[in-house]
Amino acid sequence: MKSTSRVATLASVAALSLIGATKPDTKYEFGRLPAIAEVDERFQSYNVEMVEVTGGRFWAPYGGPGDEQYRQRPPEDLSDERLRALTKHLGPSYMRVSGTWANSTYLEAEGEHLAAPPKGYNQILTRDQWRGVVDFARAVDAKIGVSYAVGEGSRQPDGTWKTEQAQRLLDLTRQAGGELAFSEFINEPNAASLGNLPKDYSVADYTRDFAIFRDWAKTAAPAMKIVGPGGVGEGADLSAIPIASLERMLMTDKLMEASPNTVDAVSYHFYGEVSERCAKRRPTTAQRADALTPAWLDLTLRDWRYYSALRDKYEPGDPMWVTETAQAACGGSPWAAHFVDSFRYVNQLGLLAQKGVDVVFHNTLTASDYSLIEEETREPRPNYWAAVLWRRTMGTTVLASPESPSPQLRIYAHCLPNVNGGVGLAAINLGDNTQRIPFKGKAQVWRLEAPSLDSKSVTVNGTAPALASDGSLTGLNPISASGKVSIPAKSITFVALRDAGNPACRAGA
Repeated sequence: MKSTSRVATLASVAALSLIGATKPDTKYEFGRLPAIAEVDERFQSYNVEMVEVTGGRFWAPYGGPGDEQYRQRPPEDLSDERLRALTKHLGPSYMRVSGTWANSTYLEAEGEHLAAPPKGYNQILTRDQWRGVVDFARAVDAKIGVSYAVGEGSRQPDGTWKTEQAQRLLDLTRQAGGELAFSEFINEPNAASLGNLPKDYSVADYTRDFAIFRDWAKTAAPAMKIVGPGGVGEGADLSAIPIASLERMLMTDKLMEASPNTVDAVSYHFYGEVSERCAKRRPTTAQRADALTPAWLDLTLRDWRYYSALRDKYEPGDPMWVTETAQAACGGSPWAAHFVDSFRYVNQLGLLAQKGVDVVFHNTLTASDYSLIEEETREPRPNYWAAVLWRRTMGTTVLASPESPSPQLRIYAHCLPNVNGGVGLAAINLGDNTQRIPFKGKAQVWRLEAPSLDSKSVTVNGTAPALASDGSLTGLNPISASGKVSIPAKSITFVALRDAGNPACRAGA
């Protein structure tokens, strides 16, 4: 039986998240901010695309032929010590190994070594590659989630989905010493033609196959969460889906209507637009000029409203997960790797946490322009440092936002991790003037800035952060503030108020 506490929590969020928490004379008394939601301890998570694991044609780097969308890439080296050291600082997290390519990936059987994928599949996943995924997850404190092969090769002659590949993946995961924490049946089922589903695949077909999947999962892995359906781009005009994939649509509302009360968490994907890689497949693309506008920053609420309404109708009481999101679909725009996108990223985390979204998966960890870590150099991008600072200051208890002194300054508040009564702030200054937040007592401050908004490097309190040879992070020392904290123009500032004395913030929150 589903709990109704989640519904009550979200009702409180809707009432409080966009207003000041207290009267004007106490608006900066952070000890009085009320709790409005709880998020998972692995709230900040990430995707490793299945095609990264297997190798294959993924989004091409910019700078090649003008019409180049995809380029062959080798398998990701998940044993790389630098990658592991950087990723460990993002934990604890979930690591979702999925993406469009997962829909047509074949996992080899024991002793099988194929030169080409079997009929009905497009990629081969070797057993050693999957063991590498399990070992990587263990090393970086990540729990694994997946989706499954659902193309022609994974079906009976009558078109019914077979559990063989799913069982093989589960068995190998366990043999390698891991577990599958959650599963989405199909990656983005509403984009059927893009996802290699059989021709003329219908809502009735999905409903039949999902019932098979659910029965298998409940028996084979009863502790594994079933998450879904995982639709994308339905909040407005399907702007995150390339036009070519709109030939066949399995709309999420129809899928949920046919299979109500069957998942443990309702999932969806969010991209505000496509990148220029897909410019020939859509009339519009993400624009750099919009990067700091409220319209762009708040697009995430549009899709949250759409999918949360479906959750309330067909899966009342369930948590919500955003299992894939980034600056733009189709690998991200060139500016996805720049500091300017960190404003979107932090703002999105703040808004979705206030709305009670349990987990948000950044796409990707280390592939294409929207990745947290640059795939060739293993250098952390600005969003990586924003993620690390969020992890250190923003705990799982979400507080109402205090009243801001300016519409250009957005302030998000959470309980400080593992500090009794402490409050953490993420303050985003979109404007050209320094803003100030007064408070009682003392604070620790981390100012995330860059030489320009279009820089791929950032500083924290004027120092370039880096990974040290021993695996620790350097350049992240806070500065102290007393009575007020200054938020520089075009910056993202994290603040730790250890002595706020907020009764909603129990130790460990």
